[in-house]
Amino acid sequence: MTDLYTTNALRLLQVADNFRDGLSGEFSAVHGISVNEFLLLLHIKRSASNRLSRVDLAKRMHVSASTITRMAAPMEKVGLVGREVDQRDARLIFVVATDAGQEKLSEALATFSKRASYLFSDRWEVDEVDQFASMLGRLIGGTCDTLA
Repeated sequence: MTDLYTTNALRLLQVADNFRDGLSGEFSAVHGISVNEFLLLLHIKRSASNRLSRVDLAKRMHVSASTITRMAAPMEKVGLVGREVDQRDARLIFVVATDAGQEKLSEALATFSKRASYLFSDRWEVDEVDQFASMLGRLIGGTCDTLA
């Protein structure tokens, strides 16, 4: 028999997978981007300087730097991201969102918010959503909360 902690962790993974799956189709059909491309743009937007090195993006997205390179290349070709060289060290290159990338992110955020609303509004009362938000905050406590 599985203990309650394991069951809850598995349920979190299942909810996340289901939510991502629903977003994936809509993001692709409506916005022409993947969920990972959305997250890449969101990490850049939520960074202090609106730019991140590939290594920092990789850390935030829990992937390798080479994965970020493979993700960013097609996004750069279609004009969603660009490169910015560090003024002090030309070896350091940052990924930045272009105006088109920022617009795409804004549109996709509206879709994300709509889907998030559907996830909670038909099942929970507002005070339950507030309580859940507090509990999730404790779960990510101490882990560089870069998205929320």
